[in-house]
Amino acid sequence: MACAGRAMMIALERGVYTVRAAQDAEDRTAAMALRNRCFGSAGGTPDVFDDTAQQVLVTTQGRAVATFRMSLLSGPQFAQSYSAQYYDLRALAQFRGPMLELGRFCIHPDHTDPDILRIAWAALTAYVDAQEIALLFGCSSFLGTNPAPYLDAFGLLQARHLAPDRWAPQISADEVFPFASLPAAPPDLRKATATLPPLLRTYLMMGGWVSDHAVIDREMGTLHVFTGLETQAIPPARKKLLRALV
Repeated sequence: MACAGRAMMIALERGVYTVRAAQDAEDRTAAMALRNRCFGSAGGTPDVFDDTAQQVLVTTQGRAVATFRMSLLSGPQFAQSYSAQYYDLRALAQFRGPMLELGRFCIHPDHTDPDILRIAWAALTAYVDAQEIALLFGCSSFLGTNPAPYLDAFGLLQARHLAPDRWAPQISADEVFPFASLPAAPPDLRKATATLPPLLRTYLMMGGWVSDHAVIDREMGTLHVFTGLETQAIPPARKKLLRALV
């Protein structure tokens, strides 16, 4: 089991929202309750990765409206990451520099304010800068296990956002949707953008890339793709915008 980074995320307040690391059992209970609301019991029940991950909350008026967990890793620890349960990440074990795995990212379905995601990314930016993170990674999830509603989104990923060959995750899971092996067809960009998960959309806007297949995770009731973001590849203008929020 990999050890999470001990440096705590610094609390950040913007408008009506605060993003901060969970401080006590009450905070962790709130995070699990929100995960249960968004992912069901499979995602809301603590697992071994929660033992060492840092839990983060976005709150407003004392209520959690978003949460995620993060673990600080180095290349040799990739085999102990959550993502390594589903993807063959041996290529990324050669990656040099600190890496941060993000997981269980969810926003309360009754709260659709885009500022929630913005403040979460602002806090992450401050943490990434302070810890000199070289790679952000994790599993980006689509709701449901049927690929059909997301074919345009997968077409967009196939055409523009596949991982570089040197880092490309290989198939490890028993049940996958190998979207990059399908005949290439121009995706409907409006439909593709609309069906991309918001977190994945943000990764891609910053230069992120994905695996060439989606894992069909029936326990979680999702399809997910491995997602990586090399921080040196983030466009300078995008970095400036994110840092301006800190």
